[in-house]
Amino acid sequence: MSAEKDQEAYRFFGRRKGHALSARREALVRDVLPGLRVTPPKQGLLDPRTLFDAPMARVHLEIGFGGGEHLAAQAKGNPEDGFIGCEVFLNGVASLVSQVADQEIGNVRIRDEDARPLLAAMAPASVDRIYVLFPDPWPKYRHRDRRMIQTESLDRFADMLKDGGELRVASDQMFYIAWTLERVIGRPDFEWLAERPGDWREPPADWVRTRYERKALAKGDHPAYLRFRRRPRDDGGQSRS
Repeated sequence: MSAEKDQEAYRFFGRRKGHALSARREALVRDVLPGLRVTPPKQGLLDPRTLFDAPMARVHLEIGFGGGEHLAAQAKGNPEDGFIGCEVFLNGVASLVSQVADQEIGNVRIRDEDARPLLAAMAPASVDRIYVLFPDPWPKYRHRDRRMIQTESLDRFADMLKDGGELRVASDQMFYIAWTLERVIGRPDFEWLAERPGDWREPPADWVRTRYERKALAKGDHPAYLRFRRRPRDDGGQSRS
């Protein structure tokens, strides 16, 4: 790929900063975030288990964690697991760092730049669960290529997930749910876990509501919650249907 095409591939769309941070959050971003920051290796692949100070039973990855409520609560409730969150919006990053500091959560790491270079560097079968929760839907048709769920990203997720690992996608935009299902259903590497309507209309038992989700519910919107399991690979690295 040429340098020009490479820059185009990693062009970022969206806001990086909102209102001014409080003095405390500015200090946390300056002093605490560097110790939590994940930087992809310049060469080779990244085993995410090496990012944590202690051995972790499982590794979770949340792409676009917003204000960090879900990630912080999951990490607090599962101290034996490691959690990596990706978010470019500075105010959301500062919110998560504040929760990590206040609650003394030691099993969180943060990628505060574009997630795609990190995803490209992750070792195969190194992640147990991936969350894409209430992503920017980019509703205009001409912006559809900016949506997180694409054939290419699903290829990457399938490579990163362990056999039996889980991809969770949630949205209050039904066109985005349809878009996701159109791209996942029929793939040999993912199995949709829904067996009845309630399985996608109600969140999983261990769900933690996000700030955006609560706003959607308050408006009367009805989110959908999709769960997909990574099918087992055969000995040649292919998925068995």
